[in-house]
This record gives sequence, structure tokens and C-alpha cells, in this order.
Amino acid sequence: MTTINTKHVLVTGAASGIGRLLALRCVELGATVTIWDLDAAGGEAVAETATARGSGRARAFACDVSDREQVRARATEVSAEAGPVDILINNAGVVSGDELLALDDERVERTFAVNALALFWVTKAFLPAMVAGGSGHVVTVASAAGLMGSPRLTDYTASKFAAVGFNEALRLELKHSAPGVKTTVVCPFYIDTGMFAGAKTRFPHLIPILREEEVAGRVLRAIQHDTPQVVMPWMVRTLPAARLLPVGVFERLAGFFGTTAAMDEFTGRAGAVT
Repeated sequence: MTTINTKHVLVTGAASGIGRLLALRCVELGATVTIWDLDAAGGEAVAETATARGSGRARAFACDVSDREQVRARATEVSAEAGPVDILINNAGVVSGDELLALDDERVERTFAVNALALFWVTKAFLPAMVAGGSGHVVTVASAAGLMGSPRLTDYTASKFAAVGFNEALRLELKHSAPGVKTTVVCPFYIDTGMFAGAKTRFPHLIPILREEEVAGRVLRAIQHDTPQVVMPWMVRTLPAARLLPVGVFERLAGFFGTTAAMDEFTGRAGAVT
């Protein structure tokens, strides 16, 4: 079991969406929370709200998690002010939502810098203290897109496949070298944060657009119970079995459930983070 009260929790991309809710709820549970986000004003607003209504406290730092030098500098500041991080939630993410040939090189690089490479920079900044202390928890917010590709998500899907692989390899490394440090990977379908505005589902009772409150609650329970993987909704958990089918059959099945057309009316939200 991983307790959250009295712990130091750091959440990236916490000025909005799932990150914001996780920061607020962790403070309500009594944790000290550090908020990282590019949106300095947004992060400060979340910190003020969290501290005002929770039993814990929160502070915010402007940080571009794709910039490894900035991550190192901010990590030094955070450790000096609040001590070692006990629970790290790698939540920051971006989405382009265009077909491959419509993506300029800069957007592709940005997607990988935030969704994949930042996992290395942020985790490497705080993991040594966890290993030395013999306890800790690293959460990687990936996506159902990290389990299955979809049109208009080539860069996003590839980056989230990387996130899923990052977590799996890290979990196995830590199981051998630091068993007291736990990991959780989160793979949700589209969430109603605005990041995937316009995305749709053909069968909402089977594959619903998820409510951000529900996802945040599941993430917190996964941390508390050391659950290694959270996949939402339940239908997504059938993907490994479905992949045993021939490729053509699998693709027709995905088409029937509407997942290959889910992004057809995507509008998104500029600068959105998970």
C-alpha cells in the first residue's frame, strides 16, 4: 500500500485537466503537492485553490518538462524547498490530431519531447532519492492509444506506445533493484478534459468518453493499492485478446466499434495537456 497523506507528490501538467484534479485531491488527502506546468499562472491558481480547501499544501513551478536542463534546475529547487518527492505523476502530454502528412516536423518533435522524452528527464530527476530511500511511486499517464493505433494519431500513438514501454521496463528494473519503489501506468480512452474535443465513440455504453473525475479517482486508488496498470474503460482491456486475431479481422472489428473513426471530427484544444 502507498499512502498519500503526509507524502510529497509532484504532478506534471497540473494546471488543467486530470493533472489539476490529481493535485487538488492529493492536497485534500493531506499531501504536500508540487505543481509543474508551462502555464505559470494556471499552476499558481491551482496551488492557491488546493491549499485553501485541503489539509495539505501546494506550490507551483513553471517548467517545460521537455527541456532536460530546466527539469534538472526545477528539481533542485523543489528538493531544496519541499524535500524528496515520494510520488511522481508524469501527466503532462500534448496531442496534434492530424494525419501524418499534415504534421510539420516541429509538432512531431514536440509530441515526442513532451509525451515520451520528458518521462526520462523527470523520472531521472527524482528516482534516485526514491531508490535511496527504499520507497516511492512513479505514475505514467499514457493512453489507450498506447495499446492500439488510430488514424490522425500517428505521433501521439507512437509516443504513448513509448510511454507504456517505458513504464514496463522501469517496473521490471525496479522489481530487481528497488522493490520498494512502485510504478503505475494509466491507459484511458478519450477523456472529457477538452484535450480531445470532437472525438467520438460509436457505442458509448461500451466505450464511453471518460469523465475526468472518474479517471482521477482511479489513478489515486491505483497509487494507494500499488496497482501496476489502469486501463479504462473495461472494454479496452480486451485488446490483448483481440490482437490474437488476423490483422484484417482485428481492423474490421476496430472499425465496427468505431475506434478507427473516433478522431474524424476532432477539434482539440490549443496547448492542451492531459
